[in-house]
Amino acid sequence: MTYKSVASLKEIPPGATLVVEVGDQEILLCHIADEGIYAIDNLCSHDDGPLDGGEFFDHCVECPRHGARFDVRTGAVLRMPAITALRSYPVKVEDSRVLIAVE
Repeated sequence: MTYKSVASLKEIPPGATLVVEVGDQEILLCHIADEGIYAIDNLCSHDDGPLDGGEFFDHCVECPRHGARFDVRTGAVLRMPAITALRSYPVKVEDSRVLIAVE
């Protein structure tokens, strides 16, 4: 597994999200205070719209269009209308850089 540097830790304070691009894919970084940073696809599986701009709280991100919710730690669906989980990516922080695993 190869890790790619995608952001500086200071770009994503606790409670915040940040969209990064890896190749042609948008990934949503989500920083949960006291837990760390998680990464999921920035694409709602219900309507293929972006998740950034949706409400982020606890361990959930809510789609801003139809209210589907996803667990940012795993990509699991927490509330319909979405029924398909999102892809999640391993994340690590080294020397204040956020790195995600890419294939």
